[in-house]
Amino acid sequence: YRKLNRIAFDRLPCDQSFKRVRGNGSRRIAMFSDADCPFCARIEKELLGMTNVTIYTFPFPIDSLHPAAAQKSRQIWCAADRGKAWDEWFQKQKLPDNKGDCANPVAANQQLGEKLHISATPTLVFADGSVVPGALPLAQLEQMLAQAEVEAKAAAK
Repeated sequence: YRKLNRIAFDRLPCDQSFKRVRGNGSRRIAMFSDADCPFCARIEKELLGMTNVTIYTFPFPIDSLHPAAAQKSRQIWCAADRGKAWDEWFQKQKLPDNKGDCANPVAANQQLGEKLHISATPTLVFADGSVVPGALPLAQLEQMLAQAEVEAKAAAK
């Protein structure tokens, strides 16, 4: 399944995401995530254990499931430090003190998700373009990340 629906990682509009770098950030992962999704909260806890990774987070609220998530995503996007604001939301349920009325990619990300056939959160895109929905445990995340890095390097040759 993860290979059938590949997304070219380098074609992702990363300007519609915010970047969090851990360690040297040598490995890459993109994540479509909903601020009110309980599975997203679970994967955020797992991601805390990862090192040497750059995480591109695309705020991707699913309005039908979480009607308040789009507003929360906009407030987080409008914060001075988006990565810190996202982490504070998931760790402390603390939102930035703004109205969420700055220019933001939330609606564009919802359209992007539709175009890429992403319908669940979290959905991960690995460096080799493989797409995996769901909150994976750390060991499985590490394994998939390592495999994707090898495949991405092989494809680049």
